[in-house]
Amino acid sequence: MTIALCPGSFDPVTNGHINIFERSAKIFDHLIVAVFNNIRKESFFSIEERLELLRESTGHIKNITIDAFDGLLADYVKDKKAGIVVRGLRDQNDFFYETSQMLMLRRMAPNVESVYLMSEHRYSYVSSSAIRELVNFQGNIEGLVPICVEKAIKEKYARKND
Repeated sequence: MTIALCPGSFDPVTNGHINIFERSAKIFDHLIVAVFNNIRKESFFSIEERLELLRESTGHIKNITIDAFDGLLADYVKDKKAGIVVRGLRDQNDFFYETSQMLMLRRMAPNVESVYLMSEHRYSYVSSSAIRELVNFQGNIEGLVPICVEKAIKEKYARKND
């Protein structure tokens, strides 16, 4: 069985992420979507909130597991016996960033392959930070994130601004 892992902060998960998950799930026997706590960023949603939003957003994908980890990706990949790490790319900037990350992973876990999937054009400009910024300025995020995420992010901003 081929196990692939798709790591990310997913803060919040977008429809671009969901599209990468759906496509990956068609290629591999099992897909693990793993939320990691990026210590370089202040998170908007807690790990628990992100896990719940991911579960709700991916319920239609049968061969997927939602999980969380901290520490080194190389250790987590080995622990889960995943042979492949999947990363979605929106543009050439993502490619350059992901290449350096995956070269480091290859050094630490030489048996793990990296697979890049290009974002569909309609999601190529969508990022989690752009979603948070749009909502902060009352912008329309309809169609850019799953409905459950749209609701959760708007509720969180409403509480924050009260």
